[in-house]
Amino acid sequence: MPKSFLDQLRDMTVVVADTGDIHAIEMVKPQDATTNPSLITAAAQMPQYQEIVDETLLEARKDLGKDVPPTQVVSLAFDRLAIAFGMRILQIIPGRVSTEVDARLSYNTEATIAKAHYLISQYEAHGISRDRILIKIASTWEGIKAAESLEKEGIHCNLTLLFGLHQAIACAEAGVKLISPFVGRILDWYKKDTGKDSYPAAEDPGVLSVARIYNYYKKFGYKTEIMGASFRNMGEIVELAGCDLLTISPALLDELHHTQGELVRKLDPEIASQSDIAQIPMDKATFEAMHASDRMAAEKLDEGIKGFSKALVTLEELLTDRLAKLEEQVLTAA
Repeated sequence: MPKSFLDQLRDMTVVVADTGDIHAIEMVKPQDATTNPSLITAAAQMPQYQEIVDETLLEARKDLGKDVPPTQVVSLAFDRLAIAFGMRILQIIPGRVSTEVDARLSYNTEATIAKAHYLISQYEAHGISRDRILIKIASTWEGIKAAESLEKEGIHCNLTLLFGLHQAIACAEAGVKLISPFVGRILDWYKKDTGKDSYPAAEDPGVLSVARIYNYYKKFGYKTEIMGASFRNMGEIVELAGCDLLTISPALLDELHHTQGELVRKLDPEIASQSDIAQIPMDKATFEAMHASDRMAAEKLDEGIKGFSKALVTLEELLTDRLAKLEEQVLTAA
């Protein structure tokens, strides 16, 4: 029987599920999984996860006391909810789960480190080894410096919202475990900027960006793993077959599963090692200069941080409303 694209992809690339929906993860059985505030917000509104949300809120209220304002309860509950979803996911997958630091800390190195320490401590308190966790941090200079410090402690990081080669080089030189370049969001920017409706998959700007990073890493022997993310169509995934990892939505995983034919490896470390590429030493000044000259990367990083921050606010509002209803039920029952 012919192998599906998904089966063939798994022979050359680690497949990661880009979802917070535990049931979807159970269906696709990926090696790793990654979540973000938007995905957790969506999952938290599904009836099947209401029990997790309610238990997390009530435990946070109990631990903080009845006189603490709801904002503090919700803040604690958010972190615990991310841990709760992460732990459920780790019961299904054999690999790692990415848990995100509050995007509003993206330009604060010390606060990012402190939040990462808290998240890891919570996983470890539940018996989860830190080697199964990736702390997800935005690829600002401050975030990369935080990740550099954390990696030295054995706390591995996933640098997200990555759009430019300068971000990728800085991450590699910082010894970051994994980066997540955003293929689809790069495509979105170019379509809007150029007015083009579409690009052939092989000419997709997001695909070309990830291929450039891949070739650079393999040419110069960097150990940082590359995980292509944010896909808009199956063609982008096909063109990045052979990438270290790809994080893919359940819908696109299903499309790959139901597609048959020969899947050709497009990214190969041996070919990359022969590439004619110049190495770029990276420091803060070089990073900032390259970032300022890369309009797409600058705009998408800023937009991404604002988007993740907005998703956090939405989730906090959802949790605040739910906490009020739960406490009203307790009063009524009493």
